[in-house]
Amino acid sequence: MNHFLLHLETCTKMCSVALSENGKLLDCIENDAENYIHGEYLTVFIEEILSKNQLLPNQLAGVSFSSGPGSYTGLRIGLSVAKGLCFALSIPLISVSTLKVLALTGKEKYPNSTLVPMLDARRNEVYCEIFDKELTSIKPLSADILDEKSYQNFEPFVYFGDGAEKMSTHWENRKITFYESIKLSAKGQVALAYEKFNQSEFEDVAYFTPLYLKEFLTGGGN
Repeated sequence: MNHFLLHLETCTKMCSVALSENGKLLDCIENDAENYIHGEYLTVFIEEILSKNQLLPNQLAGVSFSSGPGSYTGLRIGLSVAKGLCFALSIPLISVSTLKVLALTGKEKYPNSTLVPMLDARRNEVYCEIFDKELTSIKPLSADILDEKSYQNFEPFVYFGDGAEKMSTHWENRKITFYESIKLSAKGQVALAYEKFNQSEFEDVAYFTPLYLKEFLTGGGN
């Protein structure tokens, strides 16, 4: 039996929708705009990817959602769309850790390295969780204010994500590597979401909330 999963990524400015079949990526539509475009384009991308792959919504077996931390507005939009689909189609909602998705993407290029995915949390602060080469968490997820010696105990490591660039000049003389080109994408959810689907690790559509980590500040623009 074919299991088609839809994957939504809205934690950063990247608006990304992917489609998979039995744990294999079929297609991805995304836009890394300068501004947050999720409200205008997320449902458009969903309609487009289903039409392009000749699928009807009722052929989906589940929807996965990158659960945070990240943009407060992006998370709310992504989850509301995911919940709407799951409720209307009576299919399961699957949450995946945003930073584990990012770490898994980084592991593709650096399979034997300690991985330090970081998402921007304003100024010198980032959301960060550190993983070993087996993708086991070795530093819990937290919002960290960074300085020149941050995460020194985990060197050597590879760091990446939209929170990493602002530290590249401060960390020039350390035993670490800046992986500049990596971005969050719904494509990175496929393996994790399919594993959870097979293990029936689903969320309660009515009560599940994203991991904001910090309270929303009015006027913050995210």
